[in-house]
Amino acid sequence: MDVVLEETCRQLPHGGDHDSRRFIAERLIEAAQSGHSTLGELGIVARRALAELMHKGS
Repeated sequence: MDVVLEETCRQLPHGGDHDSRRFIAERLIEAAQSGHSTLGELGIVARRALAELMHKGS
């Protein structure tokens, strides 16, 4: 999960602020608890969370 979080947050200015990183991390935790634990699955979840953050910010 750490790898996916770091890779995803690189797309945010300065690696993302605390709230953005927490939002993505919470989504990753929820996905892992639901049984989605491969890098591919977690990457999809993280990108969706990032897109949601970007949409909220616009």
